[in-house]
Amino acid sequence: MRLIPFLRLFRPRSSQLLISVLIAGLGWMSGQALGKVDQDLRVMYTEYTLGVADLAHISADVMRYRNTLLRALTANSEKDFGRITESLPGLRAKIQHAIDRYAAAGLRVSRSGRSEPEDIEALRQSLDQYFSVASMTVQLLTQEWTAISLVERAALRRKAEEHASDNAGPKMIQVSLALDRLVDTVADVAKDMRDEGTKAIQRTSLLIVGGSFFVAFLNLFFARQHGRSAHQPDSPNEPEDNSLHSPLPRPLSDDSPQQVPHQD
Repeated sequence: MRLIPFLRLFRPRSSQLLISVLIAGLGWMSGQALGKVDQDLRVMYTEYTLGVADLAHISADVMRYRNTLLRALTANSEKDFGRITESLPGLRAKIQHAIDRYAAAGLRVSRSGRSEPEDIEALRQSLDQYFSVASMTVQLLTQEWTAISLVERAALRRKAEEHASDNAGPKMIQVSLALDRLVDTVADVAKDMRDEGTKAIQRTSLLIVGGSFFVAFLNLFFARQHGRSAHQPDSPNEPEDNSLHSPLPRPLSDDSPQQVPHQD
């Protein structure tokens, strides 16, 4: 039973409730904005920092594939040719898996119009064309080592070298250009996300500062209004006792005049 008077003693006024709601709303909005910035930073790290690392590995694996194909053209025996080319299917699968993993992430379009989905699709097409040409070169070299006559071997070797030079080379250049465009697009999209995070932080800072001043102003305003209401009389219709402010002193009970009895 002692709890009820205690709660009545701390019963908030409407002004206090309003200020409390404003403070809670300001904190909630600030938390939402900062949470959005935190999410963007996580996306930038997981999808773009690691994504650029994957693109660097793709570029390195493509160069390894090309160098392996060039080594296959200079193999001196069928055994060396088989040992060199046995790593090509694994490299191709590794490159395609890395591209699929990057494409599975959230692809975006920058404010300048650069599109990650379009660039990743262009890279896939360029790689497919290069792998098709490279497979044809490997097929010609395989036919060379299975040919019986030396003349046929020499013709197949020359045909494989011409095919690699005329077709595989330009396709490799297309793959490099597609990778460069994709890296530039990734950097552009990451820059947009960084700018959005910076603007969100600035808006949140302005919201906190402006909201704090507004709440402080309301607090002073309501405190002033409460002070005025506290100094007003409880019953305005009750006449004010001006006896304390009267310029004439009240007569005391002992000083009051007494009637003198008349004598006959």
